[in-house]
Amino acid sequence: MKLAQRLFVSQLFTMAVGLAILTISTSLIAPANFTDLMMHRGQSGRGMPGMQQGAMSQQMQTADEEIDRSFRLAVNQALLVAGIVVTCAAVVASWLTSQRIVRPVRALAEASKEIANGNYGRHIDAHSDDELGELTQSFNRMAQALAETEKMRRELLADVAHELKTPLASITGYMEGLQDNLVPPTPETFQLIHREASRLQRLVEDLQQLSRAEAGQVSLQPEVLDLSSLIRSVAERLRPQFVEKGLGLHIEDSPGSMTVLADRDRTEQVVVNVLGNALQYTPPGGQVAVRLTRDRQMMRVSIQDTGIGLAQDEIQHVFQRFYRVDKSRSRSSGGSGIGLTIARHFVEAQSGKIWAESPGPGQGSTFFFTLPIAQSFTKTSQ
Repeated sequence: MKLAQRLFVSQLFTMAVGLAILTISTSLIAPANFTDLMMHRGQSGRGMPGMQQGAMSQQMQTADEEIDRSFRLAVNQALLVAGIVVTCAAVVASWLTSQRIVRPVRALAEASKEIANGNYGRHIDAHSDDELGELTQSFNRMAQALAETEKMRRELLADVAHELKTPLASITGYMEGLQDNLVPPTPETFQLIHREASRLQRLVEDLQQLSRAEAGQVSLQPEVLDLSSLIRSVAERLRPQFVEKGLGLHIEDSPGSMTVLADRDRTEQVVVNVLGNALQYTPPGGQVAVRLTRDRQMMRVSIQDTGIGLAQDEIQHVFQRFYRVDKSRSRSSGGSGIGLTIARHFVEAQSGKIWAESPGPGQGSTFFFTLPIAQSFTKTSQ
């Protein structure tokens, strides 16, 4: 029952109780009081013989007035008793109703103070299906979302600190070795220091990209793109790395137009990140296949590899920042762990979707993403 209906019913209940009490009081108390009063008056005025006719008429008039006063007095007494009982019943009913309303509101107020102080684990039990129950459930969902956000914030700070620690420790170690003459100042040493500094710079740039993407501050300049040509261009750029690792890279197009409406730079970044992920997690001798197919009003790209594969629980987390399937890999060989997160934000910002599928560990995986076809987008926008 809704809150408004409950309040309405409680008022009707109070009125019904009042009418019932008033009816019972007037039907039971008033006649009894009236009878007692009449018997008392009759006994006091009886036994006066020898009255004249005029005196009898005056006595009857006086008796009528006494009856009227007795009736009014009896009714007033009944109404007084009924009013007291009705007032008590109304106070009890109003108190019970107000407590049912005030109790969850007070609990919400106390819980909101705890959340304001950083205690996001507060949960309130919902005991009703009315508006207050819905408000309580919404409050619990909000508290849970805040708790998850706070957890992600803490994990992000810990992950960033961990990611920055490794290259900084390497640079510091080499510099201390150079100062103490423990490491020879050879071109190879400076090359190693430069490599670690480049890793640090790439990580900072990735973090900047991720920060802008998660804040929704990604600037998009959509244009009509030939998705097949764009993917082939990126593949040719990365092919030397595939060849160096001994991986095969194949691209398959489906017949028909491959034009999409998308931002060129962001789409290239998506392809680079997903192909780079396949490159990192596919062992030498493996294969990576890129396929383009039309899926209704979207163009779908699938990147299938014969790599280490994904377990079902890993599929749910693979697009989270700093998540890596192979925990034994270092960041230099396994990437920063936020490439797929950036790709997800870029795809979703362009009205597309991105997801992963895998039959299981050691059986490879396939990453999909979609982008709107240019023709369909133009027709719907008109």
